[in-house]
Amino acid sequence: MKNILLACSAGMSTSMLVSKMEEAAQEQGIEANIWAVSQDKAIPDMEKADVLLIGPQMRFMKKKYSIKADEVGIPLDVIDPMSYGRVDGKAVLTRALELIENN
Repeated sequence: MKNILLACSAGMSTSMLVSKMEEAAQEQGIEANIWAVSQDKAIPDMEKADVLLIGPQMRFMKKKYSIKADEVGIPLDVIDPMSYGRVDGKAVLTRALELIENN
């Protein structure tokens, strides 16, 4: 089971992306727990995650999140703005899995 955490300003703009990622995971036979939270809940939720992806509008938070991510030993990245804008669940899922594998 892969635990993929997404964070955005309010946790709402990523909800459609989570649905698309879940569809892509199901199509590929990948067991994944994917959820989105607001920026203030990302740090405590990192304890339960294998990777953190943050919305492009929050790229300024990457440095703050990287401290906790390093502490718990998970990779993090900013979601590609093109994939985010297109709500491309398959592309974002692929990137999350790459980060987990390379960690």
